[in-house]
Amino acid sequence: MMVPATEAVGAASIPAKRGALRRILDMLGVQNVSLLIALAVLVAFIGSQNSNFFYSSNIATVGTTVAIVGILAVIQTVVMLLGGLDISVSSQAGLTSVVSAMVFTASHSALAGIATAFVVGLATGLLNGVIIVYGRVNAVIATLATLAAYRGLANLISNGRAQGYVGVDQVFIFLARGTLAGIPVLIWILALVALVTQLLLHYTDIGRNIYAVGGNATAARLAGIPLNRYILGVYVLCGLVSALAGILLTARTGSGQPTSGSQGLELQCITAAALGGCSMQGGKGTIVGTILAVILLGVLQNGLIILDVNSFWQDIAQGALLVIAVVIQQRRSGARSVGLPA
Repeated sequence: MMVPATEAVGAASIPAKRGALRRILDMLGVQNVSLLIALAVLVAFIGSQNSNFFYSSNIATVGTTVAIVGILAVIQTVVMLLGGLDISVSSQAGLTSVVSAMVFTASHSALAGIATAFVVGLATGLLNGVIIVYGRVNAVIATLATLAAYRGLANLISNGRAQGYVGVDQVFIFLARGTLAGIPVLIWILALVALVTQLLLHYTDIGRNIYAVGGNATAARLAGIPLNRYILGVYVLCGLVSALAGILLTARTGSGQPTSGSQGLELQCITAAALGGCSMQGGKGTIVGTILAVILLGVLQNGLIILDVNSFWQDIAQGALLVIAVVIQQRRSGARSVGLPA
């Protein structure tokens, strides 16, 4: 029996459409598509409850609010890709925030304060790496210890109070409230950090080696990759990016903050990285996924605020999302369940 030409063409177009759809999904990644769908649903729900959500001023607020968290989430993704974790990013940001404001107050130079903050960030990141590599301490324990130590140091040198006032300096004002092409500078900085990190991970040997170390450290060592050098380098980079977050925190608040504004950032950036598909065991994750997760968390936080939901629910939602993200990862990886079989 002959098949009509029109039917044959129609039948052939179905696999072609499916093939194109499959290529798009492969390019975006299942995790990213899921995040985009969740984000669309969340935006639609919040917008239906309060139309103020769609105001350009509110959208800009969401962007500037998530900028610091996003910057830390991007570098946390790199650390997790290597198979590590840095819980001390928030206290590093708090310490460098205080240092930048105190040096600015003493020297009346924003550049001096910013440069000193980066030096401190480099030192704290290097110390984390040295403890992990040469002290042979688990990354979680090492950075949990330095979380407390750096926060204690920030409170010690500041007497537990906000330090200095940078609201009169044009550099800090530009960082906090400036715009380029109508877009806040904070969002531009987040985009630049994400873009540079994306290029580093996917278009350089350094990035490929980071994935290799996180995927299988033993195989990477046998392949000649210097593991210790990479671990030290990534934690130093994490310290420098945490310093950038601290400088932006100083600019936004107008003073050096030892704890206010930075406390809790470590949980937020780890949640964003995990929700974005970054494996807790290393070797798997993308910057695009992390940024989508950061936006999702920012929209959720903003939505809870404009819908006048108790702020304590934000922490509950954040903790629940982290658990869900890790559970999904474990199920996908086929990892053995902990405990006795049911």
